[in-house]
Amino acid sequence: MKAVLVDDERLARKELTKLLEAFPEIEIIGECSNGKEAIAFINEKKPDLVFMDIEMPELSGFDVVEQIDKTPAIVFVTAYNDYAIKAFEVNASDYLVKPVDPARLKETIEKINADNEEVDTDSLERTTLTSGDQIFIKDGEKCWFIKLDEIKLFESEGNYVRIYFRNFKPLVLKSLNNLEAKLDPRLFFRANRKYIINLDTITHVENWFNGGLQVTLENDRKIEISRRQAVKFKAMMSL
Repeated sequence: MKAVLVDDERLARKELTKLLEAFPEIEIIGECSNGKEAIAFINEKKPDLVFMDIEMPELSGFDVVEQIDKTPAIVFVTAYNDYAIKAFEVNASDYLVKPVDPARLKETIEKINADNEEVDTDSLERTTLTSGDQIFIKDGEKCWFIKLDEIKLFESEGNYVRIYFRNFKPLVLKSLNNLEAKLDPRLFFRANRKYIINLDTITHVENWFNGGLQVTLENDRKIEISRRQAVKFKAMMSL
């Protein structure tokens, strides 16, 4: 896996580099000392994995995640516990507290390796799902076999995704990022870090704060489209 380290403290990057020497599958392809450098580097080099501090000058780690084109696996490495909940809300793979414990880092790498193996398995089945495809969903003892276009909304809940269709909303162990890669972009749109919406279910669109949009779905559920995604939405859907 190609990795990049993002931290405004050189010693922190050096320490993490040394710890990562224990994992030959990790190839460090670059280091960035601030958020602006990180956005440019990640968009150009497209690493598989990013180890990133949260509190940095000008742009925080969360700002970087919001502005990169395609989100790799993100591991936040910070001196504070306060951001853990928000980190997982933006689908971070893990959250490490400085000084990084080698055993804890090992758990993180093993988890990411396992996630990558799961993605590879999925890709052997179907790389892209179209509206007419039948899909199998299992939540505990309950199972469904439905057409993809019946789904109105995907909602990220930590390491799980909640799927909304008919009057059901099962929870499945899946990454929203991995799911997005398999969905037909003509039918499903990534509104923000938490939601993917079915474009056919949109009944109303209105301008929202900071250049974003708010859409209303058929079930009257209101979803905010982030400023960055609103630009893509307008470009895709305009004449």
